[in-house]
Amino acid sequence: MKKRLLLIALLLTAGLVNAQVFEGKGDQKFQIGANFQDNVNGIVLAYDYGLGENISVGIVTGYALNLSNGLSANFEDRFELEGRFNANLGSVLNISDNFDVYPGISLSLKNFGGHLGMRYFFSTGFGVFTEFGTTFAKYNSEALTPAEKINNQFTVNLGAVFNL
Repeated sequence: MKKRLLLIALLLTAGLVNAQVFEGKGDQKFQIGANFQDNVNGIVLAYDYGLGENISVGIVTGYALNLSNGLSANFEDRFELEGRFNANLGSVLNISDNFDVYPGISLSLKNFGGHLGMRYFFSTGFGVFTEFGTTFAKYNSEALTPAEKINNQFTVNLGAVFNL
């Protein structure tokens, strides 16, 4: 009897852990995490909305909290807001129902760039993410000040993701 109860408990637990990362049209994700750049650490928030089977759009905002190596910056250099487009490839790559890879492009207040992100869900509502981003074109074509470089360089984001 104990073995049957244990087997049933394991099967139910396995069923709860199985989560599809991107469900297509109408899917909504919220991400909160840490942002790491050269001489800067900050916070990042993102929202993505599924438009189709493998396409989503979203909005991302961030703020540089810790500046190092004597770098100083005012609010407009620390703050970032961008819209983005993602190609959610988890179902195409078919690695796991819990794993998604999403390359994308973004248009921000300071630049045009791209990113490569990955999400892994532990349950239907909670997971972790990481993103690597870079700038393709900067709006300011002149030499950038150290403060202007804050959101115009390679970035790494790590954090938690939630299904809405």
